[in-house]
Amino acid sequence: MRKVEIAETVAGKIGIPPQSAIDLVEAVIGAVKQILLTGEAVKIPLFGNFSVRAKRARIGRNPKTGVEAEITARRVVTFHPSRAFREAVNVPTEAPAQQEMT
Repeated sequence: MRKVEIAETVAGKIGIPPQSAIDLVEAVIGAVKQILLTGEAVKIPLFGNFSVRAKRARIGRNPKTGVEAEITARRVVTFHPSRAFREAVNVPTEAPAQQEMT
């Protein structure tokens, strides 16, 4: 689902014009991004937590060739879903027919 589709869903749920919904979704995403840039975690009850984690530099290996390469230190965004969100996603549904792998 794309940002525009999320905005259309929001517009339909709360009865606002589509452009206002797009602005609202962009404002929320922008606010989350700005908070994460400061290093602070974002906690959304019944959804999950976003946080920034620092990863140290390390030596990695190309799995195809086996050649070692340095992976630089960086910061990564992590998301940990809440228990309620995990349970909602994992509600058993009718399993689709499994296709044979060839």
